[in-house]
Amino acid sequence: MIKTSTMRQADRWLGLPVCFALTAVRRVIDYFDYTASREPLRRILFVKLVEQGSSVLACSAIRRAVELVGRENVYFLVFEENRFILDAMGLIPPENIITIRPDGLIRAAVEALQAIRRIRALAINTTIDLEFFARSSAALVFLTGARYRVGFQAFGGEGPYRGDLFTHRLRFNPYLHTSQTFCMLVEALTVQGERLPTFDLEPVLADDLPPPFHASPSEVDQARELLKKASPGGKFQPLILLNPNCSDMLPLRRWPIERYTELARRLVCRYPEVHVAMTGGPAEGAAVATLVGQVGSDRCFNLAGRTTLRQLLMIYGLAEVLVTNDSGPAHFAALTPIDVVTLFGPENPRLFAARTVRNHVFWAGIACSPCVSALNGRTSPCKDNVCMQRIDVDRVFEEVCRIYESRRAAAA
Repeated sequence: MIKTSTMRQADRWLGLPVCFALTAVRRVIDYFDYTASREPLRRILFVKLVEQGSSVLACSAIRRAVELVGRENVYFLVFEENRFILDAMGLIPPENIITIRPDGLIRAAVEALQAIRRIRALAINTTIDLEFFARSSAALVFLTGARYRVGFQAFGGEGPYRGDLFTHRLRFNPYLHTSQTFCMLVEALTVQGERLPTFDLEPVLADDLPPPFHASPSEVDQARELLKKASPGGKFQPLILLNPNCSDMLPLRRWPIERYTELARRLVCRYPEVHVAMTGGPAEGAAVATLVGQVGSDRCFNLAGRTTLRQLLMIYGLAEVLVTNDSGPAHFAALTPIDVVTLFGPENPRLFAARTVRNHVFWAGIACSPCVSALNGRTSPCKDNVCMQRIDVDRVFEEVCRIYESRRAAAA
């Protein structure tokens, strides 16, 4: 798996000259292309390689594409490890999900070329780039040879340069929720590309909920057995989940991990019936195990690295509350009945929060926050995430208690 930092460096130093060169190629093609007639939309391909949570926010855009060309004609290009959420949502036929395995830059480049060959063979004539300003995705969209190509353009220096590779060029609006932004990319297909970026259309609400996740009874039984084995006492319900994000992948978005330990201690002390499980990826297993040991309760146990992402969705369906930093799990959980407490800091919840009434957001909103956006390449000079540190344990604990007690009362 390619590191996030490596992907960003490659996107910058390789993507810049590639997009510049492809823009020159486009100029030549356009000069000799006299076919000005507009062909109908036949097949639509979405390109969203990374950030699995954003795929959930794209559900309204995918539904709109299905309205335009039919479900069997909607496709998605994504990294292999990120396809699971598309399968869980079920909005796109599984055979229409095209994947690239990012097992190193060379391997990823080879698989990208293979994906482009397949896309061309399918005669897909419309591509929509859901990456805000990634150069790699812009290049991929152009190389598919699609007649219509939709994406964001860096007008007047607003955002990183990615050449001039789209037929439908939009200006990125930093005041729209991401789900609305994705919908506008699809709606751009309903107007002549030459009219853009001026877009005489009110922002789409995109307030429809993501599809509920459905697991088979046998899968749910397996999830229950997994929880029984992970819990020292063999019991696991009522269950509250904490996702401390102990890896180095998103350090700015991380709530201080010792506060997760303190929160877990308070929960098992307040509610003698409650079990607390900490989740995370395989690389976080040891760090999460240390946190669990610091809690000092046999009703707190470690799930990090012990579940697949699909099993994690099933566990969400068996739990009451999830507490997590702003990351993929906050969006995955929107497919299940669980309530989520999401802790925001360097990004704006008005743009990126999960669209569900079961999502409860904390955001300090200090003067330097948000510092990460699509316009600055999702980077920040910050070395001290005060925005996350300003969220104290007392407030989060009180909110979790309120949600838990409300859910238990409703169930009773």
